[in-house]
Amino acid sequence: MADTERTRLITLEGGEGTGKSTLQHAIAERLVALGGEVITTREPGGTPLAEAVRQLALHPPEGESWSAMAEALLMNAARSDHLDKLIRPALQNGKWVICDRFADSTRVYQSVKGGVAENILRNMEASVLAGTIPGLTLVLDAPLETTSGRRAQRGGEKDSFETRNDDFHHAVRQAFITLARSEPERCVLIDASRDIDSVFDAAWTAISKRFALKADA
Repeated sequence: MADTERTRLITLEGGEGTGKSTLQHAIAERLVALGGEVITTREPGGTPLAEAVRQLALHPPEGESWSAMAEALLMNAARSDHLDKLIRPALQNGKWVICDRFADSTRVYQSVKGGVAENILRNMEASVLAGTIPGLTLVLDAPLETTSGRRAQRGGEKDSFETRNDDFHHAVRQAFITLARSEPERCVLIDASRDIDSVFDAAWTAISKRFALKADA
């Protein structure tokens, strides 16, 4: 794996309504202002085939639902295409890639509440990533009362994860916290219950430290 692949991939993780998309835009703007070339993308998605998988996974036909194993397979199929066609080429060309969700989301969402065994998810992940590991993962965390309010304000059609009950979302939150604390060399846990300026400041401090950028740029 090239050093560029390892260092310039920044992933944003966390439960529904933690503000990942808003933060992604703010980080991209700052990196562009510093002269960087930036690709913003998301998972599942990012390529035509992966976006088709996204629609199938998050909005299955009415009355149908995927098993946790089927979801894990779908997410990894989309990720494989995403890596091959978008992420790796961008990194090889020296661009920054900021991804709204990545492999950690699959590990969390498809394992909570009696889903797929962690060793199976890790084996899938290792095969699909093939060494393309984020240089930094920002894990956004906020209480359910905060995130549920934000989700309600967004409006629009809810996907198959957003409609799950509070127990599921609580388990997801706790799993992300555990993951962030277990991999401090890669992950930084950020309090996302604050206003966007405060969240961005915390995120940029982590980014500037990890990549030796100007903290006050």
